[in-house]
Amino acid sequence: MDRVLLVLGGLAIAGAVAALLGRRPDAPAVNTTHVPRQLDRADFTRPDAPWLVAVFTSATCHSCAAVWDRARQLESDQVAVAEVEVGRDATLHERYRIDAVPTLVISDAAGVVRRAFLGTVSAPDLGAAIDDVRRTGSSAAETAADEGDHGI
Repeated sequence: MDRVLLVLGGLAIAGAVAALLGRRPDAPAVNTTHVPRQLDRADFTRPDAPWLVAVFTSATCHSCAAVWDRARQLESDQVAVAEVEVGRDATLHERYRIDAVPTLVISDAAGVVRRAFLGTVSAPDLGAAIDDVRRTGSSAAETAADEGDHGI
């Protein structure tokens, strides 16, 4: 009888160890946040400007205000800057499938998104991104090469 209990105990322990070793880890988190790859420049201020910095925000988002403050410093003859606040511009948030704020995109004259940032972005990183896209230009060859580059 003692042997039977000992064997059953051993089988229970072996079964528990096998169950732990055979257990699969949880699947990794999937990034479901959408960043547009193309904008219709007519949807935004100054569509004739060579560059657009569009900041998708919400009035209740504190980090949005900080990103907007940094972005609007970039306004110039060459760079149009637009705040797209969800309460005021819900149709644009829906059109471009914006599901997280702040989302900042830098697009060229054709509306191709050349860089994008989700969440907060520092002033030096934002300045470097706009300098980089302006330096590289927006020729068809460069646009094709950068098509997958979203800075995120």
